[in-house]
Amino acid sequence: MNAPRPIVISMGDPAGVGPELIAQVFRLQPSWSNRCVVVADLAVMRRAVALSGCLLPLAVLEHWQQAADLPPRCVPLLPLPAMAELPPLGQVSAAAGRAAASAVEVATAAVLRGEAAALVTAPIHKGAWHAAGIHYPGHTEMLQALAAAHVGCTVAQLPVRMMLSNTELHTVLVSVHLPLRAAIDAVTQAQVLQSLQLTHRHFVQVLARPRCRIAVAGLNPHAGEGGLFGREEIEHIAPAIAAAQAAGIDAQGPFAPDTVYMRARRGEFDVVLAMYHDQGLIPVKYLGLEQGINTTLGLPFLRTSPDHGTALDLAGSGNADPSSLLAALRAALAHPHSPP
Repeated sequence: MNAPRPIVISMGDPAGVGPELIAQVFRLQPSWSNRCVVVADLAVMRRAVALSGCLLPLAVLEHWQQAADLPPRCVPLLPLPAMAELPPLGQVSAAAGRAAASAVEVATAAVLRGEAAALVTAPIHKGAWHAAGIHYPGHTEMLQALAAAHVGCTVAQLPVRMMLSNTELHTVLVSVHLPLRAAIDAVTQAQVLQSLQLTHRHFVQVLARPRCRIAVAGLNPHAGEGGLFGREEIEHIAPAIAAAQAAGIDAQGPFAPDTVYMRARRGEFDVVLAMYHDQGLIPVKYLGLEQGINTTLGLPFLRTSPDHGTALDLAGSGNADPSSLLAALRAALAHPHSPP
């Protein structure tokens, strides 16, 4: 019998809190040692284990399948080529950016080859990536490019979206890291319809939910008030909803963006489609980062991550909270294609 495929975890920026949060996860969930594999620099994880105080041994693996045979209470590690020196904690550096990107590349390749069941990414620092010459704005764009190259298509042919979730609310974004003026221009019928299609597919096909009730937020105050406060709802958003409904997607709206999240939180909808980054992220993060999860929709594999950054100011302090990373891992482990 083939060994179950593990969840693969990329270490994140080695100067941030990611590695020590990973160590805390295995202290808090010792039975996950044979269900997950960490891709990281060995010295980085040694430091992280010491900083976290978890005193768990590092189980260095040669291949993914070895994880299934590990006992509990260890940190399963597939090591990267050793860094020349440990980057200082709490500092942005090109070396840390290169190592973080390398971890993502190795981990993503394992999922794309079918050696791992899903990917969980610890936080990276965009400034460190830029210093290292990594020209992706963030994880989402890098994963999209790697996946497109693997399946043999262009990036445009593999559209992705960001979904932020906690225990009370799911929200998908039409656009991500764009200036607000550009984000408004991105609210087109084609973009909104594509977002609805990806959202529906994720809940119904990927998560095997029986249905997905999508509430669509308007762009303008009061969802445009019939054209008084803007025409994007009339010219772009409503036609996209109609096209989605004609294809069997349960999408409704556009609704006033200042009340739609309250309605979804009360159970009227399963997910809200937001028109731009802050419109979707502010309500989710206001409800609490502790259980926040970032999921990338549209990839040929499941990817989740904690809903916070590298927290360089907390690195090495022992005060970083692993709750969001725990939630991201639970979501990956609960996925239908993850190990039992």
